[in-house]
Amino acid sequence: MEEYDFEIQRIKKEILLKKPKDVLIQLPDGLKPFATKIADELSEVTNVYIWAGSCFGACDIPNVKVDMIIQFGHAEFKQ
Repeated sequence: MEEYDFEIQRIKKEILLKKPKDVLIQLPDGLKPFATKIADELSEVTNVYIWAGSCFGACDIPNVKVDMIIQFGHAEFKQ
């Protein structure tokens, strides 16, 4: 995971702040090999599920019942 900055500590802080019970992580195909490592890190603070389906960007939101979805991508999202 050293070649990418997944901002795990920042995500953990956000999870602790918002207190979601169930969190889904969604990654594009190129980052899916890191999914279990990310889930292991985040599972220290909440229940984590991995979306194994498609991921075509921020508009591709899975229709599942979770409290929070964390989408990872290859490019930083700018508001």
